Amino acid sequence: MSDDKTVLWTAQDAAAATGGQLTGGDAWAATGVSIDSRKVAPGDLFVALRGPNFDGHAFVGAALATGAVAALVDHIPDGLPADAPLLRAPADTLEAMAGMGAVARARCGARFVGVTGSVGKTGTKETLRHVLSAQGPTYATEGSLNNHWGVPLSLARLPADRAYGVFELGMNHAGELGPLSRQVRPDVAIITNVEAAHLEFFAGVEAIADAKAEIFEGLGPNGVAVLNRDNGQFARLKAAAVRHGLSHVWSFGAADDADARLLDCSLHATCSAVTAVIRGERLQYCLSLPGKHWVMNSLAVLLAVKALGADVAAAARALSSLQPVKGRGTRKRIHADQGAFTLIDESYNASPAAMVATLEVLGTIDPGAGGRRIAVLGDMRELGERADALHAALVDPLRAAHVDSVYACGPHMRALFDRLPEAMRGAWTESSVDLAPIVGAAVKGGDVIMVKGSLGSRTGLIVDALAALDTRRESGDKAASRSTNQPQTALQTASPPAQASTTQVSAAQAPRG
Repeated sequence: MSDDKTVLWTAQDAAAATGGQLTGGDAWAATGVSIDSRKVAPGDLFVALRGPNFDGHAFVGAALATGAVAALVDHIPDGLPADAPLLRAPADTLEAMAGMGAVARARCGARFVGVTGSVGKTGTKETLRHVLSAQGPTYATEGSLNNHWGVPLSLARLPADRAYGVFELGMNHAGELGPLSRQVRPDVAIITNVEAAHLEFFAGVEAIADAKAEIFEGLGPNGVAVLNRDNGQFARLKAAAVRHGLSHVWSFGAADDADARLLDCSLHATCSAVTAVIRGERLQYCLSLPGKHWVMNSLAVLLAVKALGADVAAAARALSSLQPVKGRGTRKRIHADQGAFTLIDESYNASPAAMVATLEVLGTIDPGAGGRRIAVLGDMRELGERADALHAALVDPLRAAHVDSVYACGPHMRALFDRLPEAMRGAWTESSVDLAPIVGAAVKGGDVIMVKGSLGSRTGLIVDALAALDTRRESGDKAASRSTNQPQTALQTASPPAQASTTQVSAAQAPRG
């Protein structure tokens, strides 16, 4: 345990929160909580969760050897020394971790925001983290830990001294969001929008709206619901908020009656200039990330800041230094043997609305001399019977963005590829692994390449392969990437170590809509 880390849990406090029994010693104190044996840091409490294919109890010994101060278990695993520091839960370890989360939430005096929506959740959460951190100690969930494992884990990691807490809440089935919201108990709930996502599990967009409205279950009567006034489901969501007893329903958008109203915006390739009115306060600010979707989400952020009682003008100023999250718009200049090109990494996730927004941004970027706009697209998952039609419909946004060439992978992307004009067809393959070397061989100096797809389509492997072409990487990286003279080298390093419980990681971190 590092001396410069805050103690989150003493052994006695963790035992009281879980109702568990301490064995092997009670003098430990945890500065972190982990469910991933590969990422255990010295001072962590390792929680042995059970996944569909792996049991975290099999990795307790490895976690303790890595530096975990103790492990939360539901039984004593075989092969451990008799004095191994364990906290034995009375039943399920997930339930025990949720108990820790409940205690952490109760002892923290912060003001909390919950963020959900079909697209824009993580970006909005990270924007709130950024602007609030300048005004007080702020805690926010890591990455997309937004599901039934990620939310209690994030709560269990919550320091008691925070002034603000920002939690992303996701779902892909009805009935999942309500329990998460009741755990977080936010003071402010944002629904960024409701779009066609996870249609495989819902009858239509209205049903998705009803599922998103479950976030209101965790708000008290004085809570504030922040809704997208321009979204087609606004009236349905507002009615749901009223049914949950909420008297404060605020909206953001371009509509005249929006509480956070967009007056004007100038969209550029790398930023946007915005003029807006936030509940009567006129603001002009620079948003350092490009795209109309970021502009609209910035309105939601500023409205939430207002609801929290924080400084809205200061938050608006902080938007000029916002940085993109990995896999959600990060840009890199790649200096390859065939010339320098721009790589835009949007590989973390995808839905029809997110695809359109990203392509609009691509259309604002001018390629270099002789360069092209190239879209590398992987399947959008969980769209049900409409999947092929929704993929094929991307042809119009691609044309509007003046994309020169499309490279695609996945069975549903075939529907788009077959509809493209012949001149726009780069290549289609079944998988991202097959597509990576094709894109790597086709790229040339001056190109702007945007890579996007659902997490399950693994388009991040293509990003890694293209990044491996960079001749300016550090010498050690260059030696590794050039050992086979193939862009697939980056793909080969993506496999997780054999000793870790990969099911725990994927299930806990897989994003939900």
